[in-house]
Amino acid sequence: MNLLDLMIKIGLEDEASSALDKVAGNAKSIASSIGSGLATAAKVGAAGIAAAAGAVTALTTASVKNYAEYEQLVGGIDTLFAASSAKVQEYAANAFLTAGMSANDYMDTVTSFSASLLQGLGGDTDKAAEIANRAITDMSDNANKMGTSMEAIQNAYQGFAKQNYTMLDNLKLGYGGTASEMARLINDSGVLGSQMTVTAKTVNDVSFDKIIEAIGVVQDKMGITGTTAAEAASTIQGSISSMQSAWQNLLTGISDENADLGALTGNL
Repeated sequence: MNLLDLMIKIGLEDEASSALDKVAGNAKSIASSIGSGLATAAKVGAAGIAAAAGAVTALTTASVKNYAEYEQLVGGIDTLFAASSAKVQEYAANAFLTAGMSANDYMDTVTSFSASLLQGLGGDTDKAAEIANRAITDMSDNANKMGTSMEAIQNAYQGFAKQNYTMLDNLKLGYGGTASEMARLINDSGVLGSQMTVTAKTVNDVSFDKIIEAIGVVQDKMGITGTTAAEAASTIQGSISSMQSAWQNLLTGISDENADLGALTGNL
């Protein structure tokens, strides 16, 4: 019996089932691909083998948890986006590079404001998928460039979806957290052209998709757009963030019988 077989046996002996056996098999395959140093480290003796076995068990547990979340999130995306669900899932799969987010985090964020977005677009799911992707990329770029926490930015966008503008200043774009300041941002962006001049009284007449577009235009002008992808390719911090998201995707994929583990490992 080779070392990895022994680690799997020790780690999963008491909880083996047909489903977990499949997951453990994938975990073993991933361990072979990205953990070649593990076997060398384990040669120190029984303590090393036990630690390695515990790591494989933890990997399996985390994978099952991630995949359970993934199934729920995909169900929500299917419900909201219908025929455009595959498009959203494709954006989610690439978010480790474009937004520094795992697929699960991406889909969770999308579902938090999609109802308002779809309502403003008259149920156009394909366009909603594109605009939601732009929104999330803008969120991530803003967090990277301005140093605000992603959670604070997400909360701001969720507020905008509910016509609450008090957290506009979270974006640090030079606009305060009031309806009149959101109106000023929209007017400055020019996304409405000559259609209307927005005021504090009429800002609620502007659909959420136009607010997302306006924020994107302002961030374009400020040189914020694209910073997440650029940092993923050129900085240590950006690369680490992208790697962490790719790792979460790989964990999810270990428990997904339809996942391309080769591609997920390559992304990592």
